[in-house]
Amino acid sequence: MSTNPPNLRPDLAPAVRLERDLRSGQPSIGMVSLGCPKALVDSERILTRLRAEGYGVSPDYAGADAVIVNTCGFLDSAKAESLDAIGEALSENGRVIVTGCLGAEPEYITGAHPKVLAVTGPQQYEQVLDAVHAAVPPAPDPFVDLLPATGVSLTPRHYSYLKISEGCNHKCKFCIIPDMRGRLASRPAHAVLREAEKLVEAGVRELLVISQDTSAYGLDRKYDQTPWKDGEVRSHILDLSRELGRLGAWIRLHYVYPYPHVRDLVPLMADPDNGLLPYLDIPFQHAHPDVLRRMARPAAAERTLDEIAAWRATCPDITLRSTFIVGYPGETEAEFQTLLDWMDEAQLDRVGCFKYENVNGARSNALPDHVPEDLKQDRWDRFMAKAQAISEAKLAAKVGQRIKVIVDEVDDEAATCRTQADAPEIDGNLFVDEGFEGLRPGDIVTVEVDEAGEYDLWGTRV
Repeated sequence: MSTNPPNLRPDLAPAVRLERDLRSGQPSIGMVSLGCPKALVDSERILTRLRAEGYGVSPDYAGADAVIVNTCGFLDSAKAESLDAIGEALSENGRVIVTGCLGAEPEYITGAHPKVLAVTGPQQYEQVLDAVHAAVPPAPDPFVDLLPATGVSLTPRHYSYLKISEGCNHKCKFCIIPDMRGRLASRPAHAVLREAEKLVEAGVRELLVISQDTSAYGLDRKYDQTPWKDGEVRSHILDLSRELGRLGAWIRLHYVYPYPHVRDLVPLMADPDNGLLPYLDIPFQHAHPDVLRRMARPAAAERTLDEIAAWRATCPDITLRSTFIVGYPGETEAEFQTLLDWMDEAQLDRVGCFKYENVNGARSNALPDHVPEDLKQDRWDRFMAKAQAISEAKLAAKVGQRIKVIVDEVDDEAATCRTQADAPEIDGNLFVDEGFEGLRPGDIVTVEVDEAGEYDLWGTRV
C-alpha cells in the first residue's frame, strides 16, 4: 500500500504490467514504454501486432530475443530518461529497437547509442514490425498463438486507455509534439465506439479517453457521421461521450481544452444514467494573460473562472484537474503571484506542475529573460504548497460522505481504490483497510469516508 506523491509527473503513463506467457521455442520481444498514456497505447498496438504474428511478450530483458524501447521526447529531462533506458536495454539485452517521439531525432539517439538495431518515429508501426522481423524472424504456431479479442493490454484488466485521435493543431511555443506527431487526425467515431464496446465486453470497467486535444476531436473530419448501431454517430466529442457513457463503464476525459462547447459536456456528467464521470482534465498551463500570450495559449483567465463557475453550477460534483508551468521565460514575480491568486479563486481539485525546461526545437527557447533554476524551484515549491492546501481542504470536506470507488489493488494491508475524482497513477487513492476481504480489482463498491490526508482518503465499505 502506498500513497500518491504530490510531485508525480502528470505526463507519465502507469507502469507497464507484463506477465510471462511463452511457449517453448517462441520468439519473444520485451517492451519498455516511456512517456504519456498516448505512447502506452502505441506500445499496446505494437505488441498486439507482434502477438498476432506469433511473438511472445517478455517481462524482462533476459527472456527477450530483442527489446523495443518506446521513447518520450516531451522535455529534455524525458529525452535523457529515454537515452538512459536505451542504454540499460543495450547493457542488459544488447538487441534494441527504438521507436516513439524521440525517434523523430534518429541522429540524437544513434549519436549516443550507435549499436541500436533500428530507430523509428512515433506511430510508425509498420517500420517497427519490419525492424523486429529483421532482428527476430517470426515463428508462429496457429494452433497455440491465440490473441485476445481486445489485443495486448499494458494496464490492469479493469481499466484501459482509449485513444481517439493523433496529433494537434495548436502551436504552443513550449511544445514540439505537433512537430513529432503531426496535425490533428481523428479516428472515425464508429471505430472508437467499437473498440470501447469490445473492451467493456472483455471486463474493462473504466475507459480513459485520451488524445493530444480531446475537445477538438472530429474537427479535422468536419464532424462527419458514420454508421453506428441502428443509426449514425457524429465525430464530435459531445456525441462520442454520450455514446461511450451508454456502455456501462466509467468514462473519464483527459486533455480537454476549454473550448466553449465543453460546457455542453457538463450536463452529461451530471446525468446519473450516463457513465461520463464528472471529471475534466484541462491543461490551463498558467493564469496570467501575458504569460499565456508568450506561450501562444488562449489568454482569457477571467473568462476561464466564469466557465469553471458555470460548470460547477451545472454539476456541483465535478472534479477539475489541470497542469501548470512555472518559471516560463519572462515570468515575473507579479505574474507568478497572479497564478497563485487565480488558484485561490479556481480551487482546482487535482493539480500537476512542471518547472519550465527548454526543449530542442521549441520556439520558447529563443524568448528573453529565462528564469534561473533556483527561482523555478522556489516557485514550484510555493505553487505545490498552495495546491496541497486546497487539496487537503477539499478532501477533508468529504469525511462522512458515502461515495463509489473502483478497486485497483488488494494486498494483505488494504484495498487500494479510486473515487470518480481520481485518475490512475496521477491522482489520489482511497484506502479500505478494514473489511476489504473478498474485494477484487475492478470491483465498484460504496464506501463511507472516515479520514482524509493531503492527497488520499481512507474509508469503510458499506
